[in-house]
Amino acid sequence: MRSPALVDSRAPAASRLLWWGLGVAAGVFVLDQLTKWVITDLVMAPACVTPPFTQPGCVIPVLPFFNLTLVYNPGVTFGLGGGLGPLILSGLAIAISVGLVVWLRRVDSPLLAVAIGGIIGGAIGNVVDRLRFGAVVDFLDVYIPGSTLPHWPAFNIADSAIVVSVAVIVVDGLIAGRRETA
Repeated sequence: MRSPALVDSRAPAASRLLWWGLGVAAGVFVLDQLTKWVITDLVMAPACVTPPFTQPGCVIPVLPFFNLTLVYNPGVTFGLGGGLGPLILSGLAIAISVGLVVWLRRVDSPLLAVAIGGIIGGAIGNVVDRLRFGAVVDFLDVYIPGSTLPHWPAFNIADSAIVVSVAVIVVDGLIAGRRETA
């Protein structure tokens, strides 16, 4: 059992990490929503933002391996789960985010706090899209030029933050596991 002095001395650090994580979540959310607004309202409007959201011509080549391609994804990763509907998917994302905030309150690693914040911010950014449009706005299209391979599915800043953050958590867990066994 910990002595009260140990708990009290850790409280400011835990509180600081909570705020770091929530700050990252807010930053990811704002950047995600800002980029989606720029793409939908300034760059691609009005030709690509009216239903059914999939008209030809909604692609802007930027680099030989990168396009801006406006896609409204009704599902989650790779469009899976699109039949569940935006309210159910939003509810799941909110529930997961609440669980992540509980976890964030208990972390003692700045890296882990930042990664959890990245997932929360990305999840909430995509929830806003689902509630606003009934689907998630994706627009980053990366591919291998001259290849017969299909393009990677379009994604957004929120998706990127989630994927990178999950990778950081996995690597952090592997490194922490090695430290514990050493």
